[in-house]
Amino acid sequence: MRVGMYYNNRDVRVEEMPKPKIGPGEFLLKVRASGICGSDVMEWYRIKKAPLVLGHEATGEIAEVGEGVKNYKIGDRVFVAHHIPCNTCRYCLSGEHTACETLQSTNYYPGGFAEYIRVPALNVLRGALLLPPEVSFEEGTFIEPLACVLRGQRMARLKAKQSVLILGSGISGLLHLLLARTSGAQRIIMTDINKYRLKVASELGADSVINANEDVIALFRKNNEGRLADLVVVCSSATPAFQQALELVERAGTILCFAPTLPGVKLEVPVADFWRNNIKIIHSYGSSPEDAGAALELLRAKRITVTGLITHRLKLSQIGEGFRIMLEGKDSIKVIIEPNS
Repeated sequence: MRVGMYYNNRDVRVEEMPKPKIGPGEFLLKVRASGICGSDVMEWYRIKKAPLVLGHEATGEIAEVGEGVKNYKIGDRVFVAHHIPCNTCRYCLSGEHTACETLQSTNYYPGGFAEYIRVPALNVLRGALLLPPEVSFEEGTFIEPLACVLRGQRMARLKAKQSVLILGSGISGLLHLLLARTSGAQRIIMTDINKYRLKVASELGADSVINANEDVIALFRKNNEGRLADLVVVCSSATPAFQQALELVERAGTILCFAPTLPGVKLEVPVADFWRNNIKIIHSYGSSPEDAGAALELLRAKRITVTGLITHRLKLSQIGEGFRIMLEGKDSIKVIIEPNS
């Protein structure tokens, strides 16, 4: 079968490897769509394991079913989560599923940028979701990123009538916008340095958009009745975004670090001010199976629509081009690879 083999951000090759063989409790998925995630182009994070096949937002049809699989059959349309918690460790039992060692070590093989993937028994048991007729394969690729956004906003305890500032208007920032709107946020303002992404954010319902190179504090206050943000969501790995977040959060507000910084970056936090003003800084990584189920229901019910976020649909033979588009970040939002088209 063909796969997209990642060597570095500018070297992703179409190569041949054997089609995976499945065992008891497993199934083989014929991949129909797999989105390129922003984390796929975090080269500092990926390069240490290269060469490898990336892709963790995969949907497709079940091509083979292993012995003992009862709830799925050949031909079923499914989404499969790549990281699965054990549900029995101290982290899972306290609701912190993404800190689970099992979650951080599980995956399907070889990756979503392949014609077929082997789905291990644990992922079949806890990570496979049947796609209802209302959800297409390409819409299903949003289940994983939307689930991560759901977890992040739950951790941040976003409430109705709050003001939200989203730093970064890429795919994760836009999903935060759509979810915050369904959650009743009173005012949502977004920043970016990319004019195209700011245009999309405005079209999707942002109350205001700000170029991140301008005086964000003054412009935000102007558009938020003089106040700072109840919730600041950092969806950019750029250090200035994290520094801005420290200055843009309202008293009793929360900073949600949804993106990581580059390795080794340190921030000077005004601890005394944050202590006095009851300001919280939290992080959110990944999602749980419950979040994935909730994300699927939002998509099925059309409470969140995502097809307009897809700017590129590419064949597996074009995967190198897909990574180039992601890196340049010009007139693009979501790039989807269709390995079997």
